[in-house]
Amino acid sequence: MLNRGLFSSASSEWETPQKFFETLDVEFGFTLDVCARPENAKCPRYFSPEEDGLRQEWAPEVCWMNPPYGREIGKWIQKAYEEAQKGATVVCLLPSRTDTAWWHEYVMRAAEVRFIRGRLRFGGAENGAPFPSCVVVFRPGYSGLPVVKSMAAR
Repeated sequence: MLNRGLFSSASSEWETPQKFFETLDVEFGFTLDVCARPENAKCPRYFSPEEDGLRQEWAPEVCWMNPPYGREIGKWIQKAYEEAQKGATVVCLLPSRTDTAWWHEYVMRAAEVRFIRGRLRFGGAENGAPFPSCVVVFRPGYSGLPVVKSMAAR
C-alpha cells in the first residue's frame, strides 16, 4: 500500500531511488551520505539526524546529498556549496525549484545542473513524484555558472 504521506507535506523526506543512486555512484564513487537515516543511507558512512550533517565537516569527501525538502532545504544547499569551496564534491538530488532564493544564490554557482526528464519514483512508489527533480553537482573550488544537462529518471 502506498504511503499517502510520501506525496504530501506530511513528510519532507523523499527516499532516493536505489537504481538512480547506483548510476550516479558509478560515476562519482560516493564516500559519504551527508543526510540519511540508518534505513535509507546510501553509503556505509553517513550523518544521521542526530549527528546533524549541517554541523559536520564534509571535505574532502565525495558526498551524496538528498536533503529534506522542507523549509530547511536552503541551509543544506548553502552547506553543500560551502563544503565544495573547502574541497568536497557534493552531488545533490533536489526538487527543481528555480524560483527560490536558494536556487539563485547557490545552485547557480554549482558546476553542473542535470535536469531529470520525467518524474522520479521515490521510496519505491508506484507513481512519479508530484514535482520535477534535478541533480546538482558542486565541485571543489568551483563558483561560476553551471553546465546544464539533461538525464533520464530511470
